[in-house]
Amino acid sequence: MSLESRLNVAREEVENLKNEISELRESKNNVLMKDVVNGVNLTAIKKPPAMKMRRMLKGHFGKVYALHWAGDSTNLVSASQDGKLIVWNGMSTNKVSAISLRSSWVMTCAFEPTQCELVACGGLDNICSVYNVHQTLTRPGTELVAHDGYLSCCRFIDQEKIITTSGDSSCILWDIQNAEVVKTFVDHRGDVMSVSICPTNSNVFVTGSIDTTAKIWDIRAGKCVQTHFGHESDINSVAFFPDGNAFGTGSDDSSCRIFDMRSYSEVNCLQNNKILCGVTSIAFSRSGRLLFGGYDDSNVFAWDILSDGKAPAYQLDKAHENRVSCIGVNPSGDALATGSWDTQLKIWA
Repeated sequence: MSLESRLNVAREEVENLKNEISELRESKNNVLMKDVVNGVNLTAIKKPPAMKMRRMLKGHFGKVYALHWAGDSTNLVSASQDGKLIVWNGMSTNKVSAISLRSSWVMTCAFEPTQCELVACGGLDNICSVYNVHQTLTRPGTELVAHDGYLSCCRFIDQEKIITTSGDSSCILWDIQNAEVVKTFVDHRGDVMSVSICPTNSNVFVTGSIDTTAKIWDIRAGKCVQTHFGHESDINSVAFFPDGNAFGTGSDDSSCRIFDMRSYSEVNCLQNNKILCGVTSIAFSRSGRLLFGGYDDSNVFAWDILSDGKAPAYQLDKAHENRVSCIGVNPSGDALATGSWDTQLKIWA
């Protein structure tokens, strides 16, 4: 058999396998959230209350690109293109620390959730810089260098481990103390934009990429264990559902979607035809009832996941004056923080 003939046979086998996988997935995907709520009197279920702005954090002089709450639900860290990393007390609005960065092109930041002593950031310098907020902050305590592209997102597992994602299409698990790569995860076919650690199992994390897929990874297996399709454009943000069995995504296709890992399928699509801009960041409420989405047009919408997904439950009143770049719900679930290119951060409750 010639090489061309063998290639044709292989292509046919691959196509048949793809069709079998699609048919199996479709057979499992028998009920969506809109089918569950169809015919149900949702007025009997208490409507989620809208929130009001309670605090405004002023101090940045450039676009705010990222924020992340500490495990104590009081402090949070923000990163801006003014070259500053600021640790705030979200209750008093006081600045706890201000860190001057060597590169102002910062794109992500993270707060260590267990001891709340470490913060990390990175961006176009391709480096994840880790600082101890209780020590002199003239230079990073640790620099994690291995990525060949910009650092898009980072999240601590604990004081010893952190996961970073990059424009080089990879994710890396790091040993912070030794500044060493523990494991590199490579399966995406484009820039990896966001990562979220499973709240019930720190060995599992989810990533979203410009290749339009979201992938579930298991550190113990050292590889991708699930790939979820559905979006038509870049996935900018991912976040785990509070019970760890599902996750949400936000995309440039103007939709937020919810995927359940147990059924390996999409269970709801939250999209309004009047919203034409991309979703930059998402976050679940502590109960999981609401999914908050920040948008390119400066708005923040709250979606009720018990709805059919055609209209948001409510919109934050005059959220920001420019692109909403980052949002986050604190671990206790009683506050939502939003950050924007208008240089401001706001606390809502």
